[in-house]
Formats: sequence, structure tokens, C-alpha cells
Amino acid sequence: MRTKATFYHAGCSVCLAAEQNVISTIDRDRYDVEIVNLSEQENRIAEAKTVGVKSVPALVLDNQPYHINFGASLAELG
Repeated sequence: MRTKATFYHAGCSVCLAAEQNVISTIDRDRYDVEIVNLSEQENRIAEAKTVGVKSVPALVLDNQPYHINFGASLAELG
């Protein structure tokens, strides 16, 4: 059974580079990966906050957020 992995970002160059790294390295046999660009999907900001995302880019695995690099706080996004 595969686990959901959600990668939240804001579309900036740091976030897009991190997205490419996540896509190329995560084991797709273990994880269903969803990419969420919060600058395009502002309606998902509350969801990101609910799972504990404080800044983007962030990867959420098993409802546990992992902050990759402090690119932008969620407060800055909306």
C-alpha cells in the first residue's frame, strides 16, 4: 500500500528546484506524490496549515511536515 506524500510550494525558483528534487528522488512505489503550488491554489493554504506546514517548500509524509528550505512563510502567501 502506498502512502500519500504532498509537496507544498509557492512557485518561486527555490521551490521549483526543490520540486524537481522531490520528483526525481522519492520512491513512487512507496508514495503517491501530489504537488501543490500554493500561489496557484490559494484555497489549499488552510489545508497546509492544518497539517503543520509553516513555510514552503515543505514535504508532508504520513501527516508529518518536513520543511526543506525557508522560502516563504504561509502567512506571506495568504
